[in-house]
Order: sequence, then C-alpha cells, then structure tokens
Amino acid sequence: MSQTVLVTCGAAVGGGIALLVREIIPSAPRLGPALRRLDPPPLRPGQQPAPTSASLLGGAWAGRLAERLRLPRADLDLLAQSPEQFVTNKVALALLGLLVPLVPAIGWVLMGLSVPLFIPGIAGILLAPVLWLVPDWAVRAEAAKARTEFAHAAAAWMELVANRVMCNRAPDQALEDAARIGQGWAFARIQEALLRARTEKSSPWAALDELGTQLKLPVLTETADIMRLSSDDGAAVYATLRNRSKALTTELLTADAARANADSEKLHTPAALLAVIVMIAMAFPAVLNIFSI
Repeated sequence: MSQTVLVTCGAAVGGGIALLVREIIPSAPRLGPALRRLDPPPLRPGQQPAPTSASLLGGAWAGRLAERLRLPRADLDLLAQSPEQFVTNKVALALLGLLVPLVPAIGWVLMGLSVPLFIPGIAGILLAPVLWLVPDWAVRAEAAKARTEFAHAAAAWMELVANRVMCNRAPDQALEDAARIGQGWAFARIQEALLRARTEKSSPWAALDELGTQLKLPVLTETADIMRLSSDDGAAVYATLRNRSKALTTELLTADAARANADSEKLHTPAALLAVIVMIAMAFPAVLNIFSI
C-alpha cells in the first residue's frame, strides 16, 4: 500500500471523526439568529422563508432522504429534533463505520504486516449498518425518558387545573393558568398548544388532543376529553381531574419502584462475581501448597 493511499485513508478517517464530534457536541447558539427564529420578520410577497439551521447543516439531500425513510417522527417531534438532523447523524455514523476498520489496518501496514484489503472492507460493511441504527436506538430511549418526564409534569398540571376549576375558573382559563404556573419543557409545550389554539380561535381541548396524538401522549388526550365534558355538558370535573391525577401518580410511582427493583437485581451479579474472585484469591495459596508437597 503506497504512502498516498495511507494519507488519503487517514484523512478520511480523521474527517469522519471530526464530523461525528461536531454533531455530538452541541455548540452555543448565537443570540441574533435565535431571536430571529423566535420572532421571524414577515415575508414579502414572493419571498421564500429562510432555511433553518438543520436544513443548512444537512442540505437538500438530507430533506429528500428524510422524506423517503421511515423515521420516528413522533419521537423526533417530542425531542424537538429535525428529520434532517436525524438523517445527517445516521449518514455520518454509517460513513464512520465504513472508515473505522481502516485505522487498525493502516497501523498493521505501517508495522510491516501484510493485511488483505477485503478484511477491513468486510468489517466496515458489517459495522456500518449497526452504526446506522444507533440514532434510532438513542432517539427511542430519549423519547421514552421524555414521555415519563412529561407524565410526571402532566400529573401536577392536572392537579393545578382541578384547583383552578374549584376556584370557579372557566375550563379554557383554568388550563392556561395551570400551564403558566408550572416550569419546564413539558409545561412549555402545553403553553404553546394553548397559545396556538387561542390565536387560531379554536378550542384548547382540540389543541391538546392534537398535541397528544402527534407526540403519542395519551395523558393529554384524556385531559382534553375531561375538559371537553366540562365545557360542552357543564359537568363537574374537579373530582375527575383529581382522581386521574392520583391514578397517574400511582402508576408512575409503581413503574419507578419496579425499575429500582430491577436495577437492584442487576447489582447482585457483580457482587457475586466479586465474592467468587475473593474466595479464589484466598484459596489459591492453600491449593498451591497442596500441589507443591
């Protein structure tokens, strides 16, 4: 293998690693573009909207590829991650999987060992699909944690809504007041849905039901159904909200307890292995003396 090929392979591997580090480590956003994204200026007739940072990073090819692939769009929406960014991560990791096997092959060649080229090629072909699926696994795990966190926030939010209803607040006003009291990203998503409903002159429970269906959050659809009964039929929903909040809290505590028990069971295996190693270390001198006699 010539020196030019080695330099080219090393540069490709270094570029892939640099791209991976750039994608994983987020950079601090600039204040000006962030404010323009929050409050974009009105478009003139015939003017196209400015491309987002995700589209600039991924390019048009990432958008076209995202339309053809079957992506976990509900999880991406929940995590506020664009499909273009997700596809870019998948492609970068797949390319990295193709190039990583070249690193030990180059080291072996520099040491004077003859390595067939098909070995790193086969290793790269096997590693690339695995790394292609890594973003899917990561997004699925993060979305599960986010849904659990949202359920905790929703239980407190329903309790606040029940208290506002008890104070003779209107159903829509009770939803907005309770959402403004809470803090965190879950309350922010609820506030955005209620603000959009008020801007579009639509019912807030319809907005909550749409958000729950989009993000696969059944707790929002249940709350929307309860508040819809209060608005349409004038039903007393204070007890219903309190009972649903208590039931949801009990479910979450039960799931947390089960998860803690499973984690505790996992700790028994390392402790047992450590005990076996200590017993072997203590018995080894005696066994050695028996065989030396």
